[in-house]
Amino acid sequence: MEAEAISERKEDVVHLGKLADEVFDAVIFDMDGTLIDSTPAVIRAWTIWAAEHGLTSEDLQDHHGVPSAGVVRSLLPEERHEAAIERINELEINDIGDIVVLPGAAEALASLAHGKSAIATSCTVLLADARIAAAELVPPSVLVTVDHVERGKPHPDPFLEAARQLGVDPTRCLVVEDAPKGLLAAHAAGCFTLAVTTTTPVDQLIADAVIPNLASVRFESVGDGIRVVPAED
Repeated sequence: MEAEAISERKEDVVHLGKLADEVFDAVIFDMDGTLIDSTPAVIRAWTIWAAEHGLTSEDLQDHHGVPSAGVVRSLLPEERHEAAIERINELEINDIGDIVVLPGAAEALASLAHGKSAIATSCTVLLADARIAAAELVPPSVLVTVDHVERGKPHPDPFLEAARQLGVDPTRCLVVEDAPKGLLAAHAAGCFTLAVTTTTPVDQLIADAVIPNLASVRFESVGDGIRVVPAED
């Protein structure tokens, strides 16, 4: 739940490794921490929720990227789940005032407007819609939320469902993520992975390539596919 400060450095040399040689059928983006910065709102909501349930910030660690219902179920006894899930959903949907688009995110989505792209998020439909609207982000046509799958991240279901809706093989998809649990989900789905260091230190991100944020790269249409290249190329 806690996150490091958002990095906006562009001076870093971008090394894309094997991603530089691939042409992808589609790109699937995580949302919070990848396309938008909702960190202050997330911290506020979960701090209130934790205090109400006798928990501390330490109890919330290591849950970044996991659906809120999954966090609640891991921390509280079963008889408290329903009310506690309703409460965190209420807190989060009512705290969207300072959510902003992260560097390069709007440009990345715009460049893929005529290609195949999707968002796969651990948010509910209502929360995802609220945050996208608050950030004034123009989303792709495919939006997969925790409401659309049986299991959320770190299970592969969100990325498998996004690939299904896009009509592509998940092993030909590039997933862009900021959270270790999200990357675990992408690996389990068989996707290529590109990590951004917007919320998580680089040494905790296991991906095919790691960049500061989406301003570090650009996406190019190549025939029926998509390539990712360093922004300076």
